[in-house]
Amino acid sequence: MSAASEKEVILLADDLIITKTDGRGQITYANRTFMRITGFDEISVLGKPHNIIRHPDMPRGVFRLMWKTLASQREFFGFVKNYTVDGGFYWVFANVTPDMGADGKLKGYFSVRRSAPRAAVETISRLYAGMREVEARHGKAEAPDSSCQWLQDELSRQGAESYEQFVIELNRRQPASTLALS
Repeated sequence: MSAASEKEVILLADDLIITKTDGRGQITYANRTFMRITGFDEISVLGKPHNIIRHPDMPRGVFRLMWKTLASQREFFGFVKNYTVDGGFYWVFANVTPDMGADGKLKGYFSVRRSAPRAAVETISRLYAGMREVEARHGKAEAPDSSCQWLQDELSRQGAESYEQFVIELNRRQPASTLALS
């Protein structure tokens, strides 16, 4: 992957990025939209950890919240900033769902990502900046839980019941971008 750049890829309103991972987070499937937007080819991603596209602007606390949600066998909704292969980035509204087998055992995870409304990105970027500040003040082990708690406290101050409720409402308020890829 190239060094980080300020080049943003804007998803079209009807773009759906779909991936599937095994229970350890290794990519087992990626659709053509994922490959077009990220610039990765299939051989480069299959069998690799899904976090190869994780952007450093993403607070670790968001992923802590995601894994706690998934561990309780509930689906996770959230805004995520990811890397492209050339060091650019893109924002999505993500839905991650546990894939349970007929025997009730976890097989892996499905993730469907859509275009993130611009106003939602602006709002969530400010919250994520606050989380990163909290993480910078704590040791590596405490940082995700500390920023997750800060986020929950901040959302409570804003009247939100939960991160999930907040992001779903934020996503509903604004229409997704219809700009072409840049």
